[in-house]
Amino acid sequence: MRVVIAGGHGKIALILERLLVGRGDSVAGVIRNPAQVGDLEAAGADAIVLDLERASVGEVTDAVRGADAVVFAAGAGPGSGAARKETVDRDAAILLADAAEAAGVDRYVMVSAMSADDRSLDDSYDEVFRAYIRAKSDADANVRGRAGLRTTIVRPGGLTDESGTGNVTIAESTGRGTIPRSDVASVLLAVLDAPTIAGRTFELISGDTPIAEAVGSATA
Repeated sequence: MRVVIAGGHGKIALILERLLVGRGDSVAGVIRNPAQVGDLEAAGADAIVLDLERASVGEVTDAVRGADAVVFAAGAGPGSGAARKETVDRDAAILLADAAEAAGVDRYVMVSAMSADDRSLDDSYDEVFRAYIRAKSDADANVRGRAGLRTTIVRPGGLTDESGTGNVTIAESTGRGTIPRSDVASVLLAVLDAPTIAGRTFELISGDTPIAEAVGSATA
């Protein structure tokens, strides 16, 4: 399997790249900063230097052509303002979907955010956080509604750098919780291997169910 990951230098993405390479798959990570090329190569991934905030559909189409699946794991990151939540978390995710369709890549896996569809957030929440949630919700709705894509949207809870347990809870709504990044990456790997989970949107936190079983139970 050939997988292209947008946001290829993120913590979850690097773990997923190592998992894919470790079992013999081919993986490429799309990154903006050429200084990160060595980290991707150390993980066994090809590095594609391309700024998704400025790239054309044609450029991204060339980057994903020949892939079996794409994963959107990019994000504007801590310290970025509301505008970049829109240009990265929303617009870049939509751009990747446009490019995937143009390249004939029909499998799309989105790393989203818990409660992305919660429109009840009021002024007690930081404006940047509200912009982030709106951007994720808009991106999810866009890619989920495309007939040409088999999309799975994964909405993890609070991310930690603890060691993974291999056990999770997957549900349409899990309630608040946390999850190690390594377990998120393992769930993404299982999702890539489960075509029948296309069309599903689910939340993800740590739990008591082995990942393979949890993903299998979440099939549409």
